[in-house]
Amino acid sequence: MQREEKQLEASLDALLSQAADLKNSLGSFIYKLENEYDRLTWPSVLDSFALLSGQLNTLNKVLKHEKTPLFRNQVIIPLVLSPDRDEDLMRQTEGRVPVFSHEVVPDHLRTKPDPEVEEQEKQLTTDAARIGADAAQKQIQSLNKMCSNLLEKISKEERESESGGLRPNKQTFNPADTNALVAAVAFGKGLSNWRPSGSSGSGQPGQPGAGTILAGTSGLQQVQMAGTPSQQQPMLSGVQMAPAGQPGKMPSGIKTNIKSASMHPYQR
Repeated sequence: MQREEKQLEASLDALLSQAADLKNSLGSFIYKLENEYDRLTWPSVLDSFALLSGQLNTLNKVLKHEKTPLFRNQVIIPLVLSPDRDEDLMRQTEGRVPVFSHEVVPDHLRTKPDPEVEEQEKQLTTDAARIGADAAQKQIQSLNKMCSNLLEKISKEERESESGGLRPNKQTFNPADTNALVAAVAFGKGLSNWRPSGSSGSGQPGQPGAGTILAGTSGLQQVQMAGTPSQQQPMLSGVQMAPAGQPGKMPSGIKTNIKSASMHPYQR
């Protein structure tokens, strides 16, 4: 009798030790999920699952060991039930069970699941038994196919995101065209302003128009006047000049019209 009691105590100590290790591992994993989820990686999660799986296998080996007595043959009978707070019970259960009363005993000493859970389990077992082997195999294949497609899509998205991060951003503009556009808008570089006949404000009715050639970014405009020198009447800062045939004036078919700094070269 004493030998069986000692064997039972040793088995209980081994089970308590294994259960404590399993509880600590579960607590550490839950803490990571709740507080370190932003830094948690998939390899770390797999390591935690592997640790929990190993501890569960060890616990099962202890239970199935030949020297471990059958705990199902042991009966636990509550000797004292009290609604008062029990400090020793609080310390042994780490604050989870403050009292050992009629309300908590059925839950902690239960050897079967709750009636509702047991009924749901029976219903699931009945539904599973109704499905034939062929239908179950088809459902398994369909589920495996869906999982494979989902994994393939996830892998493809990961590869595209990694390649997109390594590949430099594609240029969507041409710097040469941009510089040419800015120079044309700001300084009129590369543009020409042609005025039709009769549209010039300073000319007379019927007088031919002038072709204006913009010379780079300077404020000078070269104006080529049409017609004979006697018909040319160039303007200098709004003042009409004398005809080219007068003494002291050198006749020329090309005159330089110097605009003031305040006048825009495109103003008509």
